[in-house]
Amino acid sequence: MGRPPRLLFFKKGVVDLELTPANQLIESLAAELGELLHPNTVEDAKLVQKGLMLYRQGMVTQLHIGDDSVTATVQDVTPAKVRLDLNFLSVSECSCPTDDLCRHQLAVFFSAYARSGVGSVGDWVTEWREPIREQKAVAGWGMQAAKDLIKANGVLMPEYSRWVHSFEVSFDTLLASKKYTSPYVIPELFAIYERRIHASAPVKQEWRLLYELVGIVVSFRKLAVLSEQLGHNEDVVKRAYLHLFQNMMDDAEELVGKIGVQTTPFAFDEFIEKLKDDAFELLTAANGVEYERIYLYRLLWVHFFKKKPWREEELEKIRLRGKELQDWENPVPLAVARIHLNILQQNDELALKIMAQITDDLFTAYMVFWIDYLSQLKAWKRVGPLIELFLQKVKGYLEHLGGYHSCAAFTRNALRAVTPYCVENDRVDLFERALLVMLPYSFADYEYLLFERGQYDRWGELQALVGFDYYDLPKDRVKVIEKERPEVLLAMLHQTAQREIDQKNRASYRMAVRHLKKLRTIYKKLKRVDDWQYFMETLLERTRRLRAFHEECKRSKLIET
Repeated sequence: MGRPPRLLFFKKGVVDLELTPANQLIESLAAELGELLHPNTVEDAKLVQKGLMLYRQGMVTQLHIGDDSVTATVQDVTPAKVRLDLNFLSVSECSCPTDDLCRHQLAVFFSAYARSGVGSVGDWVTEWREPIREQKAVAGWGMQAAKDLIKANGVLMPEYSRWVHSFEVSFDTLLASKKYTSPYVIPELFAIYERRIHASAPVKQEWRLLYELVGIVVSFRKLAVLSEQLGHNEDVVKRAYLHLFQNMMDDAEELVGKIGVQTTPFAFDEFIEKLKDDAFELLTAANGVEYERIYLYRLLWVHFFKKKPWREEELEKIRLRGKELQDWENPVPLAVARIHLNILQQNDELALKIMAQITDDLFTAYMVFWIDYLSQLKAWKRVGPLIELFLQKVKGYLEHLGGYHSCAAFTRNALRAVTPYCVENDRVDLFERALLVMLPYSFADYEYLLFERGQYDRWGELQALVGFDYYDLPKDRVKVIEKERPEVLLAMLHQTAQREIDQKNRASYRMAVRHLKKLRTIYKKLKRVDDWQYFMETLLERTRRLRAFHEECKRSKLIET
């Protein structure tokens, strides 16, 4: 099916515009630039302003819009030739010295945007600047005092449906009343929303805590749904307001702890049961912020919804909802919930069976929660099989995750989770297997383990595996190994010296000679002088055309003159 015609709205009526492939790409580029450039960043604001000025002064000439690119010349101090790639903005080119996105490329974009008829340049700029105006408006709203909010809402007496209605109305009024809301003003709007609901909280401490927990569950769901409705992708959410979800997770964890240690009124039961039903929507109401939604759901079921009949009813609800899943819906949240409840019910065999059947690599991240949970219970017999399955799956997850820093952070968290079991049960072998399977991200921990255990041969192999040169090694480690097992350093010194020789310049030859002298010292210490002489004769023969290298060897007395 083709894309339907786009309707352009003008003051005097409506115009049909059939978007060509190039126009569609220009429209996508407009959206991409709107996300890439931030009006609150001084550099980005200046860049847009300069590009707009060049465009409005008519400095863009020889404009040509092709199927997947736009070319033009921009008459600046020095004429700049520009090619905009409509598929991949990052490979666009400009003849000016700037390496990144420049004012000439923006000027050409504005010119192409206007000529294609996709939209008005003025409207694009106005929409792009929307966050600044919204923030000013938000600042004004934020000045309303808490006492005014209380007057507006009134303090809500304990009634679950009334609480939820109040949260939803306040949220929709402040955050969901516009067709478009910039992601960068959502934190400020959300802060006003939170002040409003706190102002209406019950006075009694025990009810206030429950009120705040209900508010978190409702707010979490509403924000996740709004994010999806506004079309904010994962990167945008992460940059602009992911911290709001994380703050709510932290607050919920604190609240369930406080509620758990206080004496609760009998009337709480009805509220908790209704909250349980609302918590189910965390799994299915939206597709974004999946990890955060599932974390909050599991937290509530561990600490708050503890009745066995409730858990059995929830399993049945999950089973029925799973049958209704559409092809476009993500099955992982329901699968995680099903596993979670079976673990809470101590049905570990079924839980592990379900885990083993899931092929989605991203699922592996959820296993760390259960390893932590069972370790805190000191249920060591239950933790072991879970860690074994985790280690079978974690390599695929790390490959899927990508990005060194993300993988390293996850590895640290995973190793922290498996450590209590390995220590308690004297399973150094299992811990070492975890380190091996998560290389190279576990390198620092594995290197430390091997060195402390005196396994210097394996320590040297690990250094070579991750590609370290001799001069990358920690000097304190090298001193110990030179004394205890100097032969461990031989292979690395050979490799490092050869890499320097391969650079074929005078400075690298000098470095190579330094490593060769160290090699000679170790060979003599090991009483393998014949091996050293044979190696050196072979090396000199192989490099006989590298006169500068031979000169450095003579200067350092590696070669007899």
